[in-house]
Amino acid sequence: MPPKDNAFAPGFPSNADIAALTEWRRDLHRHPELSGEEAETAKRVVEMLSPTKPDRVLAGLGGHGIAAVYEAAEDGPSILLRCELDALPIEELSDVPYRSEVQGKAHLCGHDGHMAILAGVARWLGANRPVRGRAILLFQPAEEDGAGAAKVIADPRFAEITPDYALSLHNMPGLRFGHATLEPGAMACASRGMKITLTGRTAHASQPETGLSPVPAMSRLMPLLTGLGTGGVPSDPDFSLVTVTHARVGEPAFGVAPGQAELWVTLRTQNDAGMDALVARAGAAVGAAAIEAGLQHEISYHDVFRHCDNDAEATQLLASALEAENIPTEPGKLPMRASEDFGRFGDVSKSAMMLLGSGTDCAALHNPDYDFPDSLIAIGARVFVQCLRQRLF
Repeated sequence: MPPKDNAFAPGFPSNADIAALTEWRRDLHRHPELSGEEAETAKRVVEMLSPTKPDRVLAGLGGHGIAAVYEAAEDGPSILLRCELDALPIEELSDVPYRSEVQGKAHLCGHDGHMAILAGVARWLGANRPVRGRAILLFQPAEEDGAGAAKVIADPRFAEITPDYALSLHNMPGLRFGHATLEPGAMACASRGMKITLTGRTAHASQPETGLSPVPAMSRLMPLLTGLGTGGVPSDPDFSLVTVTHARVGEPAFGVAPGQAELWVTLRTQNDAGMDALVARAGAAVGAAAIEAGLQHEISYHDVFRHCDNDAEATQLLASALEAENIPTEPGKLPMRASEDFGRFGDVSKSAMMLLGSGTDCAALHNPDYDFPDSLIAIGARVFVQCLRQRLF
């Protein structure tokens, strides 16, 4: 349990902290960068961390990742707190004064707010060094495409800071503001993008019979693939969902019957074993449809997310922090359908993620008018500090 003398309350974060963190969050919001492109965001993070005097800063970790390490003289556990650097390729539709200044890119998932939460923890650690062990603040690149966590872990320097516990949070619209959802076990579904290319032969539009159009096969595949999903609720281990996200046939010309088609679908399951089975079924369906139509076909996979699982001990660490902060928890809402590459950290540490409510009147994640509620910054920072105080102080 946390120390009884709640030393950082009620003074943390101070009004000055909140003002500075809010302004920093909004500056990040103005300057979004996509997965793998977060060079300037990383520079802003390093500049923000400097006054807190971390013992080590690992830059360029797994791409543009930043890890700030705050060490104690006494041996003890290592606790890693993780947030994300990247934004989304979506045009923001908002009239806030700090709206995105980059056309077609915006922080519409709240990663700017998650960074501000860890910036608040950094401020606290700058004045309160761990008594034992070490605290690691990880600003992870490329979460949105599922590549970042794996690249960070694969970076040889990560072995120097491999944690005993890895913790994270994600804000969640639709969940009451300031409430949390946290459970051991399945936290977020597995997903992957399936890109299908069907190739036949073009023809003059007046003589389509002289070519080989992929349109009939494409028309059959869309309902066939979506029908592979079982539906239901993600808490069912057999849950699966197939969503068509993009389709293109031929070129935009009235005189040419198409010879090629491209279909993008997202496969989603509660767990990795279910994903393996769904991939096999979907691949077989595509192959059969292509052969029947006399088409060549190719399949490639992108944005691969394994399912995210909460370790029981790490979950209890977060649960004790929520209790210390008197934050209500709402059970029965996990796993979430969306995917999270944070699950990769479960390979190297005891890991857990919680959802922190953004409010029932907040636009949904990835909506063009979504905006992270700044009043969550203090709540998230205090929860994470409580986690550190349980084990490192």
